[in-house]
Amino acid sequence: MGSDNNVLAVIAKNIDVLALPLVSLVYPLYASIKAIETKSRADDRQWLTYWVLYSLITLFELTFSKAIEWFPIWSYAKLAAICWLVLPYFNGASYVYENFIRPFYRNPQVKIWYVPLKKDIFSKPDDVLTAAEKYIEEHGPQAFERLIAKADRDARSRRNNYMIFDDDYRY
Repeated sequence: MGSDNNVLAVIAKNIDVLALPLVSLVYPLYASIKAIETKSRADDRQWLTYWVLYSLITLFELTFSKAIEWFPIWSYAKLAAICWLVLPYFNGASYVYENFIRPFYRNPQVKIWYVPLKKDIFSKPDDVLTAAEKYIEEHGPQAFERLIAKADRDARSRRNNYMIFDDDYRY
């Protein structure tokens, strides 16, 4: 009976060490795989946001590890925060996304860095066909036909007028 109390006392003292990997990694990995297999975007958002926030927490811990050592309650606070982010009852990661990340992303008040709109190194380069398809999707085929007719008229008028402006040539 005395050894049972010792085991329970050790488990109670180290609940953060035992529960944190299960709550922060094992269950989210399982739920993420499950979310990939569903067609719902809500669970995808929940788990993508969770992994981003988990990465930020980990970076914070790595950066401020010396300062965190001074707070013995840190591991319990982290466990509570991870539970709030992970547990379906709370859906904390979705809450953070909807109330903090999404409003900032949709209407940024401060431009942190400049990202050119046309030059996206992670996507295929735009070609004429892709641009035409995008224009047709946005404006319809009749607008595209009007645009082609206008470009054709402009090209014909340029062929008939041989006006040379000094501004056209840069030496």
